[in-house]
Amino acid sequence: MQAYLWIKSAHLLFVMAWVAAVFYLPRILINLVEAGDQPLVRDRLMLMGRRLYRFGHVMLGLAVVAGLVLWLGYRVIPDFPTMVGAGSGWLHAKLALVALLLAHFIVGARWLRRAGEPGALPTTRALRLYNEVPVFLLLAVIWLVLAKPF
Repeated sequence: MQAYLWIKSAHLLFVMAWVAAVFYLPRILINLVEAGDQPLVRDRLMLMGRRLYRFGHVMLGLAVVAGLVLWLGYRVIPDFPTMVGAGSGWLHAKLALVALLLAHFIVGARWLRRAGEPGALPTTRALRLYNEVPVFLLLAVIWLVLAKPF
């Protein structure tokens, strides 16, 4: 049981770090649009965005590894609790929402990569709306994990 708690704690830590990157990457894109023709500011924001994406990518990988151990660890670790079985439909819904968060993160990274091209980024209004999407997705994920409604 002790191993389960440590792995779950690590999973939560890595998820929180990844979600921080998911939340902040659109903000960098907004700042890029608002920077206009200031090359020094744009270069700094591009550097920040690339570093943030790499950080988020690593944190996501670690979160996935810890999540897989939590999901399937009962098969190899003695006395490890299982989340697989009857009543685990919430887990599938959670994973679907996490896939949407991942898609959001990837779209942001693609916009960042093309940010140097003219007209490659949406308007600041569209980016501000895009910035709010992960908040609602994360809220749904948290509710599913805590309530386990099905």
